[in-house]
Parts: sequence; C-alpha cells; structure tokens
Amino acid sequence: QVQLVESGGRLVQAGGSLRLSCVASGRTFSGYITGWFCQAPGKEREFVAAIRWSGDSIYYVDSVKDRFTISRDNAKNTVYLQMNSLKPEDTAVYYCAVDANGVGGPVRSRYDYWGQGTQVTVSS
Repeated sequence: QVQLVESGGRLVQAGGSLRLSCVASGRTFSGYITGWFCQAPGKEREFVAAIRWSGDSIYYVDSVKDRFTISRDNAKNTVYLQMNSLKPEDTAVYYCAVDANGVGGPVRSRYDYWGQGTQVTVSS
C-alpha cells in the first residue's frame, strides 16, 4: 500500500509560479512511477507529468513541457511539480498517483494509488 498526500495548491495570478508536493508513505520502490494529473471542473482527469522514483524516466504532456518541471527527493519520499508561467487554463485540482508496475505514462488506469488532490487556481 502507498499513501499519497499533495500540498502546495493555492490562488495565484497568471504568470506566477507554484510548487506542488506529493509525499508518499508506505511501500515505495525505485521502479515505481509517480504521476501528476489535473482535473478542471466538468473535464476528465488529464495527465500532466510523471517520473520514476529512480529518476531515470521523466514524461510530460506537450502543453506543459516548457513551463512545468517534475522532480523527486527520495530521502523525503516526495515528488514535486514546479509550475511556472501559470495560465488561467491551468486552474484545476492536481492529483498525484503511483503506478506500482512501473509503466506510467498518460493512461490513468495504470496508476494504482491516488492522493486527495490540491486545488490550483490561476486568476487572469
């Protein structure tokens, strides 16, 4: 079992930055992949980025490649999502999730464990 707790979401102006954190507890292995997804009101939950705990694989959705950076601190069992140049369309609840099978990527059903989400609101 893996438990995930996200934090760092808040109201920010367009052009601003935020760093989201996802702290994992329980069983974590270097092969696990942690992903960030976002869900805006009335929309499906969408893939944003993912990283393997070993750090050797990182994935981004094209729309955030130049603005967001995913990283991890294994000593703290924490994965971060640094979000820069935020836009109003980035407004969503952001969830972190773990794929214990190490496949990862954008397919939501591959992820076995989910956090409760953290709200990011970007004002124009």
